Amino acid sequence: MSQPSAVGDDAPATMRAVVVTRPGGLDALEIKDVPVPVRKPGWVRIKVKAFGVNESEVTTRKGESDAVVTYPRVPGIEGVGVVDEVDEVDEDSELRPGQRVATMMGGMGRSYDGAYAQYVTVPAAQVIPFETSLPWEVVGALPEMFQTAYGSLTTGLDLKAGQTLLIRGGTSTVGLSAATIAKDLGATVLSTTRSPERAGDLRAAGVDHPLLDSGTIADQVSELMPEGVDAVLELVGCSVLADTLCTVRRHGTVCFTGALAGEWTIPDFTPFMIPNGVRLTSYGGRATDLPADVFARQLQAIAAGSLEVPVAKVYHGLEQVRDAQADVESGTTPGKYVVVLDD
Repeated sequence: MSQPSAVGDDAPATMRAVVVTRPGGLDALEIKDVPVPVRKPGWVRIKVKAFGVNESEVTTRKGESDAVVTYPRVPGIEGVGVVDEVDEVDEDSELRPGQRVATMMGGMGRSYDGAYAQYVTVPAAQVIPFETSLPWEVVGALPEMFQTAYGSLTTGLDLKAGQTLLIRGGTSTVGLSAATIAKDLGATVLSTTRSPERAGDLRAAGVDHPLLDSGTIADQVSELMPEGVDAVLELVGCSVLADTLCTVRRHGTVCFTGALAGEWTIPDFTPFMIPNGVRLTSYGGRATDLPADVFARQLQAIAAGSLEVPVAKVYHGLEQVRDAQADVESGTTPGKYVVVLDD
């Protein structure tokens, strides 16, 4: 039977955390001194070094998330840091005190407290160990963004080298990441933006064909790919899904992953809205869909300069979380917003 590691006994009794005590505006994000979380058996306590700030956490703060049913809540669906305390396990385990790790999803920041804090506890199954010399501000941008993009392209679409991929919602963090990963897989990438000035952001991510999305794009895609694309990553949502389905070749696949436009359902949906032979699936993120060896290869590619990380802005300290969420809501700069916790 495993026993708790002795490391972690030096952890303080309290920590600083950003707490949402009630749904509301930016002033609902309060910095408080709270108890350091007690680790359950089979869980890992992580000393947080950095975390990404995401739309879902804005939703949590506003009280619009169905997954958050109780307050107060520490938000944060992802984080990176070092293992502070873990069950003792066999010699082959990489989850040891001091090990650098990433974690994301799995109810984090929703059904239990998340990474907007100095410490967080999460199930061991959703912890990814890694080694890199990249700074925390870079690694902190990656977990949820890469996991969602990679999982959508592999689990959701089974994308192969030589295929064509359309990303709808291409200047989002997941869209930009998906473009870089798809190019690394050997795909030809089309990607959309609503702003002409952001076409350069798409090209910088490796996109072969940036498209201006005015609400319908099927005709543009048809001009480039008369038979339709092999696969589509849908990030805009149900408001454009019918049009998106018309961009795909017969036996091609659309994977519904996000709803940037805010519409998750289609009133009076009928399966006959799906064109003959086109496949519609969905993807909801799971940490286990980003294997440690895949994450390691991505870190190596970033260090080598062959994979770009779309970081929009870096903030230092929990005091700047309100600024980060305000910038996420404004949507003026494409890329990931990252908070680094300085020692």
